[in-house]
Amino acid sequence: MQSYCAKVGNDDRVQPVPRALLPNARRMFDVPADMVASRVKATTSVRCMNSAAWLCNYGANLTCGKADVSRKSPRAERFCEQNPDSVGVPMSATGHATVYDWKCVGREARIMGQIVEIDGRGFMAENWMQLE
Repeated sequence: MQSYCAKVGNDDRVQPVPRALLPNARRMFDVPADMVASRVKATTSVRCMNSAAWLCNYGANLTCGKADVSRKSPRAERFCEQNPDSVGVPMSATGHATVYDWKCVGREARIMGQIVEIDGRGFMAENWMQLE
């Protein structure tokens, strides 16, 4: 994968981590030694950015796909219609890919601020680590 990334530079396709990189993934994400390889493989993705391989280990609240930078959220709007003046809109309503913190002003969803940094390719920077 490293040689592929060195050749292509950027490839935004999020792919399953190759078996050869499983030891790296275990080390980088502090995966317990007793976790079976198939589980590590199932929860780790890889992509190319700036001629390097980058890994993401996702879970219930982490997304490895592109970040949602839309300043309109139909799901947040629906939440606010049902929960007017809510001080926050949960990610279960907005989705975990949003980069914004949302609140309800009356029945309207509004952005309070950006809570996640985005890397140069449009992914949540904190979820990805460059291959060691």
